[in-house]
Amino acid sequence: MVSESSAREHPRLSALAEKLVRKSEFLVVFAAGLLVIVAVIVSTGVLYALFITGLRANLTTIRSVDALQPAVQHVFAGVLLLILGLELLETLKTYFKDYHFRTEVILVVAIIAVGRHIIQIDFEHTSAPVLLGTAALMVALAISYFLVRVRRSNALTQSDK
Repeated sequence: MVSESSAREHPRLSALAEKLVRKSEFLVVFAAGLLVIVAVIVSTGVLYALFITGLRANLTTIRSVDALQPAVQHVFAGVLLLILGLELLETLKTYFKDYHFRTEVILVVAIIAVGRHIIQIDFEHTSAPVLLGTAALMVALAISYFLVRVRRSNALTQSDK
């Protein structure tokens, strides 16, 4: 790491190091974004293929809501997984534009991930402490998101004055 005195003595070296770090960050974020895009596209195709295959195989065997519920839960979990990928892509786009990660977007990704997990929980066989922990996690994320939004809204109001 370049010390402050060294940076003052060699300003061009410091500028070069900063430029190298920026280019490295750009390359990594670009590669991650490309990976997320490909993953979302492929996952969308696979989700549709699984849905159509499952529909053909199970349509005649579903005779009650109890039999329908697991199938619908799997579809919803798949859709939430795609939304999770899109939100990650939004996080990377924000980083490209502003060179920082927005806490709001990261919290939304976490909320979607926990929501997806909740949809897949087998409530009949899951212990109470696990359910309470999951609920507490969701409440904590929701409160965090709310507080970040309020703080951002207050900051925007302050800057307008």
